[in-house]
Amino acid sequence: MQEPVNPPTATPPAPNGQEPLVRVEGLTMAFGRNVVQRDLNFDIRPGEVLSIAGGSGCGKSTLLRHLIGLQAPAKGRVLYGQSDLYAADEDEKTALLQNFGVMFQAGALWSSMTVGENVMLPMQVLTDMGEAQREQAARFKLALVGLAGNFDTEPSALSGGMRKRAAIARALALDPPLLFLDEPSAGLDPLTSAHLDELIMHLRDDLGTTVVMVSHELDSIFALADRLLFLDAQTKTMTALGPPKELRRSGPEEVQHFLRRGAAAPQQEEPA
Repeated sequence: MQEPVNPPTATPPAPNGQEPLVRVEGLTMAFGRNVVQRDLNFDIRPGEVLSIAGGSGCGKSTLLRHLIGLQAPAKGRVLYGQSDLYAADEDEKTALLQNFGVMFQAGALWSSMTVGENVMLPMQVLTDMGEAQREQAARFKLALVGLAGNFDTEPSALSGGMRKRAAIARALALDPPLLFLDEPSAGLDPLTSAHLDELIMHLRDDLGTTVVMVSHELDSIFALADRLLFLDAQTKTMTALGPPKELRRSGPEEVQHFLRRGAAAPQQEEPA
């Protein structure tokens, strides 16, 4: 059954009885007086793939920045467990940020480091692991994403799909239970995109990783997403939240239209 168009502020627990990993309550996002989205209420449930979608300019990437601590809300809260990400002190916020990994749209690998050094960087900054232990863990993460032979490779030598896999390996460096992916399939050919979908499915099904995926790629959304959160650029709020196939069949008209016909390629939405 389709979930309410305007979910209540007090988000109910997931159907399996587990508490949500993240709860978003009354979130309004704005740049000065320009409201991007208002009154967002949703949760992120353990072990699911939640896809965030909508037309160009609706605020998908802006929402991601709010979820990972890069942009404070104009109103509302982002709760990890019982902790408000934006009300936490520095020590608490640092601890909260280690609960998730992030893959940015272009990969954001440091060009001055090898692939292996990129993956080891979070371990070096945030843990007391020794050099040998860091290297062993980084090689394991690279093998996990199909890049076992690329520890010493320069990022510039990687294809687009390989850069995305390397960025996922770095996002997994600290074994977070939650992974945020910004347009993982953007700019990839269909075969490479399908292989990346298989990797994300493996992370969810075999490792139990929860994935939040900003995407406009309908093939990936239908292949991976347990639920779809739809942001509407006109009403500036969420207009649907539920399984993609159900929303395509019986969701709001604009959501059905999006899921049946697709959307234009993504554009730069807002300044980073």
